[in-house]
Amino acid sequence: MKHLGTGIGWRPEIADAVERMPGIDWVEAVAENLCPGHLPDSLLRLRERGVTVVPHGVSLGLGDAGRPDETRLAALAERAQALGSPLVTEHIAFVRAGGPLTASQPLEAGHLLPVPRTRDALDVLCENVRIAQDALPVPLAVENIAALISWPCEEMTEGQFLYELVERTGVRLLIDVANLHTNHVNRGEDPAKALDELPVEAIAYVHVAGGFERDGVWHDSHAHPVPEPVLEILADLASRVTPPGVLLERDENFPAPRELERELDAIRETVWTKTPPTGEPTTLTSEPTTPATAVPAPTRQRLALAQTALLSALVAGTPAPEGFDRTRLTVQSRALTGKRADVVAKVAPELPEILGKAYRAQFLSYAQTRPMSGGYRRDALDFAERLLLDGQPEDSEARGRLTRWWLERSGPAPLDTRPVTRWLRAARFALRRG
Repeated sequence: MKHLGTGIGWRPEIADAVERMPGIDWVEAVAENLCPGHLPDSLLRLRERGVTVVPHGVSLGLGDAGRPDETRLAALAERAQALGSPLVTEHIAFVRAGGPLTASQPLEAGHLLPVPRTRDALDVLCENVRIAQDALPVPLAVENIAALISWPCEEMTEGQFLYELVERTGVRLLIDVANLHTNHVNRGEDPAKALDELPVEAIAYVHVAGGFERDGVWHDSHAHPVPEPVLEILADLASRVTPPGVLLERDENFPAPRELERELDAIRETVWTKTPPTGEPTTLTSEPTTPATAVPAPTRQRLALAQTALLSALVAGTPAPEGFDRTRLTVQSRALTGKRADVVAKVAPELPEILGKAYRAQFLSYAQTRPMSGGYRRDALDFAERLLLDGQPEDSEARGRLTRWWLERSGPAPLDTRPVTRWLRAARFALRRG
């Protein structure tokens, strides 16, 4: 495993600042936001300077009950090759449920949700990780996630779950110390115990990020400064093993470049003052210690039913599954809906522009009865269509702009400008409204 050093999450909003920052050894970019044939100029310049770029996936769903989607895996592999990356990363999470395994409507979380730490979930996760490893041209590392909710009747701690995952698959770990802090506040889990139990020699690199606490709940926002408790967990980890890489994540509310540089300096100081006596990063070239076995279909189906029941309660308003904290489910549900509104506003910025201050309230009302089933771009189109079918917005000029926006994007190809095509598309919409 390559020694990465100190890095920062590359985002378009801070691309210029990242290029100018001193001491940046590598960057991480969200894989789904990259097009291999049209990589951002900033990333290309960084690559030319010898800065390593790692694609970080957020939608593969390795913890889903179903097998990883071949198209998503191929896309992740393509990005790793285009960037010349030494590894790719994803999350230990489920992001979708329903569908054929449960004979129910497919549901998308639009967010990373925790898998239950059970034998069934571990068996499925291990097979899904092996499938991904076989499809990727470089090693895979998987990240522990932050969570607002806990599954009832779990059979392992997080450390035990990760230890066995590594033992059975040989996968590397991306340890997010901010997520360990989040789970300490929200689920009462001891970060030191997790570090005691997990195989620290399997760490590929470490994430560090900020968040905030409200009403006893820690929100992993990636939009606030790194707090002292997160640096303390990083120091504990660094006292056990020198990680090959440490990276600062920031996704929103970007401060001045100098403030980001100060956070990076604090991270460097924390790692290097706590480094073990050898002072050398620990690397891993391990292979699985247990043979691969196929997961029986009933195991995947049991997990599918459990995940679908939970996700349906979060995004479709169905009753909470037995054993879950209903208050926490409500908090998580609101967080998912709020994130949907925020991301749709980013992928379709014309919508808040057309709708103005009414956008958020209208979207939240729509989302209460319309679970996401096809990604954020599909969600934006479905939201606009729902408004138009309901005769909204009331302002005729705004309604006309929204209608044109929907017509231009609702087909498989850009809107044909020929009058007959426009008429047919408008007629189709009118029929659906009827």
